[in-house]
Amino acid sequence: MILPMLATSDRLLRLLALLQTGRQWTGPDLADRLGVTTRTIRNDVDRVRRLGYGVDAVPGRAGGYRLGAGDALPPLLLDDSEAVAVAVGLRLAAAGAALTGVDEAAERALAKVEQMLPSRLRPRIRALDEATVALGTSRTPADPDVLATLATACLGPRTLRFDYRGHGGDATVRTVEPHRLVHARGRWYLVAWDVDRDDWRTFRADRIALPANAVGDPVPPRDPPGGDLAAYVTAGLAQAPWQVRARVVVHAPAADVAARLPAGAGVVEALDDGRCAYEAGADTPEVLARWLALLGADIEVDAAPEVADALAALADRLRRAAASVRPVGTG
Repeated sequence: MILPMLATSDRLLRLLALLQTGRQWTGPDLADRLGVTTRTIRNDVDRVRRLGYGVDAVPGRAGGYRLGAGDALPPLLLDDSEAVAVAVGLRLAAAGAALTGVDEAAERALAKVEQMLPSRLRPRIRALDEATVALGTSRTPADPDVLATLATACLGPRTLRFDYRGHGGDATVRTVEPHRLVHARGRWYLVAWDVDRDDWRTFRADRIALPANAVGDPVPPRDPPGGDLAAYVTAGLAQAPWQVRARVVVHAPAADVAARLPAGAGVVEALDDGRCAYEAGADTPEVLARWLALLGADIEVDAAPEVADALAALADRLRRAAASVRPVGTG
């Protein structure tokens, strides 16, 4: 295949783009793709390395080149759909970051990406940005350094000793064997075996303070609590210290009710083919009443009298709203 001769700078960018695909390339394959000799490929690889980019070379008949770790971050070469996806992802990260400082870093990265976008893509990104409304969500950002230390200890695994501030503000010193980090309800949680309490516990990452010597000795890995980490965390969040709680029998199949609930909202227990039980909670009776109205089925509620009053008040408002509806034409 005869290709036009590329300038050295263009050829190096093309070479980096090929290496970024993740596959291993032989010298002849690269030479054929770029329309040069294998000797030129060897020289270009040396140039790329001098620029600080790591290129690993595997000798032998089955060897070749692949991009490795280096001192510099290679230029990221994206097609149109990839560039739009990166810009959208950065915008979402900036709008709803659950890590301290990530919103600012995402904004800076987005500014750089948008500056480098071809003119044909900028209207698409601008239109998406202007046509999107980010609704406020309850998020508690966590310190990235704390999360990085927790994650490293999880993968060891290694013991962790830290100061923990409980829901009531009381401070305790905990020694744990960390298992996994979980992100749910806009918060980061550490699931760990509590050594002193001889049981599994879930800790909010934003309440953890790590001393300088927080990470300790290696420990054998443990199986997830109950054999199912997701189920354990979901059940634990369902028992969160809400101010108001209720046990609700929902006249709908458990699968249908679970599909209406967000992740971590609680455990749905099937009672029979057409009914299920759900443990619900909220900070006020009014919020709990509105939440139960979203279940979309008949319910029976065991709760404090304040919840009944809130449900009755909500029902009265909805009846008044229904009575005030004026039919409109379809034309």
